[in-house]
Amino acid sequence: MTYNEIRKVFLDYFQKHNHKIVPSASLIPNDPTLLFTVAGMVPWKGILQGVEPAFAPRVADVQKCIRAGGKHNDLEDVGLDGRHHTFFEMMGNWSFGDYFKEAALEMSWDLLTNVIGIDPKRLVVTAHESDDEAAALWKKIAGKEAIRLGKDNWWSAGDTGPCGPCTEIFYDFGENVPGGLPGTPDEDGGRYVEIWNNVFMQYDCDANGKLHDLPKKNVDTGAGLERWAAMLQGKIDNYDTDLFVNLKHAVSDLTGVRETPENITSFKVITDHLRAVGFAIADGVIPSNSDRGYVIRRILRRAMRHGQILGHNGALLSKLYPALIREMGDAYPELAANEKHVVEIITNEENAFADMLNNGMKLLDNEIPKVQNGVLPGAVAFKLFDTYGFPLDLTQMILRDKNISVDVPEFEHAMAEQKERSRANTKGTKVLWESRSELPATDDKTKYSPDNTMQSKVLAILRDGEFIESADDGDNVEVALDKTNFYGTQGGQVGDMGELKIGDKTVLNVSEAARANNIVLHRGTVSGKISVGDTVSTVVDMNNRSQTTRAHTAAHLLQAALRQVLNTDVEQRGSKVSPDSVRFDFSFGRAMTDDEKSAVEKLVNDWINADMSVAHEEMPIDEAKKRGAMALFGEKYGDVVRVITAGDVSCELCGGTHVYHTGEIIRAKINKEKSISSGIRRITMSVGALA
Repeated sequence: MTYNEIRKVFLDYFQKHNHKIVPSASLIPNDPTLLFTVAGMVPWKGILQGVEPAFAPRVADVQKCIRAGGKHNDLEDVGLDGRHHTFFEMMGNWSFGDYFKEAALEMSWDLLTNVIGIDPKRLVVTAHESDDEAAALWKKIAGKEAIRLGKDNWWSAGDTGPCGPCTEIFYDFGENVPGGLPGTPDEDGGRYVEIWNNVFMQYDCDANGKLHDLPKKNVDTGAGLERWAAMLQGKIDNYDTDLFVNLKHAVSDLTGVRETPENITSFKVITDHLRAVGFAIADGVIPSNSDRGYVIRRILRRAMRHGQILGHNGALLSKLYPALIREMGDAYPELAANEKHVVEIITNEENAFADMLNNGMKLLDNEIPKVQNGVLPGAVAFKLFDTYGFPLDLTQMILRDKNISVDVPEFEHAMAEQKERSRANTKGTKVLWESRSELPATDDKTKYSPDNTMQSKVLAILRDGEFIESADDGDNVEVALDKTNFYGTQGGQVGDMGELKIGDKTVLNVSEAARANNIVLHRGTVSGKISVGDTVSTVVDMNNRSQTTRAHTAAHLLQAALRQVLNTDVEQRGSKVSPDSVRFDFSFGRAMTDDEKSAVEKLVNDWINADMSVAHEEMPIDEAKKRGAMALFGEKYGDVVRVITAGDVSCELCGGTHVYHTGEIIRAKINKEKSISSGIRRITMSVGALA
């Protein structure tokens, strides 16, 4: 069975069993604690934790994932064996309060043994040592004695919150492969490979570690597609399966080098990294020097270095991207839809890598003669990273051939000092709010209302990294309410300003309404006293709101004008909409000419002067797509979306606030246009009185 056939069989099976089949979510997660979507459960985290409503009782999908940064990091192991990947596909079926253990195990076993035809004798199952129910079910359904394990068969979202036992299915690759059963000292040998994990979220763990039954029990499963392909194609090494074999042939065709035992590591690295880089950029990740952008830049450069090891010094991943589309484009149409943009960005990165390597090698060649005891000082490795963009593993790779290592602790110390400097005066609070899983999502349905006040209840107060019961005069705090008409920073639009009042007295001067997932945070300075449980009036500064609203609609007109004057390949890559000010990032491969900037500005002002009506509508996403509504590149949308339509020139999915007639914008003025990264330009524009 090929990869494409396995995906189809899996999804068809669960569709027949009344699951809603959904496409893969973006690799960019709606979760500030993660760089990438690292597992199939990430898109459903809010549902599984009970803070978001389930949109269907049963769901199945094939989720694209990347593990190459933070604690979820398989990058260093890629190429050294046949099982590690930075990019992988996780098949999963989900029950949100519908079926539970028996149905989940019956379907898993039925699909594997009856539909696909796996020999039951080659399957081994495990269950948590406390989960007698799952063990009994395996005996009933499959006639299997489950191996009882401890922490390896327990899942939890954190120290508190939803948790529960899991049961895993392992495939026996045969006695010719070394390794022992799960739970034995030699279990990592490779003979028994986990192919499916069923997680049963049945408990809520309190702060004292006590387990309480959840009112709604969920099933969260994961089945690695690459492992299934190896199992069904009779391969020990994932890289010998059809998808990777075809990608390796493309590498050979490009480099003119055949795969041999001596260079197999480079072939594995290049084909793995092609998938990670191609999919990440297609989902909106731009290579950069920070966060997920840095991870993708590092992966891309690592692939380039392995291309050089094969003797290929020219463009690599940009030339291989069409092969990726051939192999995976049917399952993931975003690859072909964004081909021009992805290839352009990769090409720019490859050109920059060549320059970086040339400049960095000059420094390295100068430092190598000074090396003592075969160890390059960590400070030199950090300078290569900080000044020339050399990832540590690239420096190590270059030095390995010269039998020189790097003083890694010294490098990490220099890196930590830099991070500490960059963190100065920055206090992140999202993770703290997300730890309060008992807090309900803020009801902010009235954020579009023209009424600037409503009555709300104070649910929580955060000050200096601690949750408190009350705050006093002069304290800088964040306050969560049960409901609000404040627009919390989202979708590029800055949050509202205003006040929280008790009676006629202001108790909080709100400088910004921010967001932590589904909680709207009212940030500001206390005047007098505010306490948990208080009933307050939320008073939005409507003058500030109207200025921001003007700017947001102007940003939509700007994008429409750019696509008309430049070309329809122009797409938004980010924005910041502030009172009467727009910062708009878009994909374009060169600087705009003065004539192009003048034409864009004139077009925007012509549309403003035409005083076109602006419609605000909610509709199913399929209907919005039929209308041609533009979506933000890499953004995840629900089944029902909000569509903003300005005359017949702009139609976009958008959750921000907008004017009702373009004439309300008054005027627009482009101030500056510049490059911010490879293939990405930025325009700053003033609107309204500021223009």
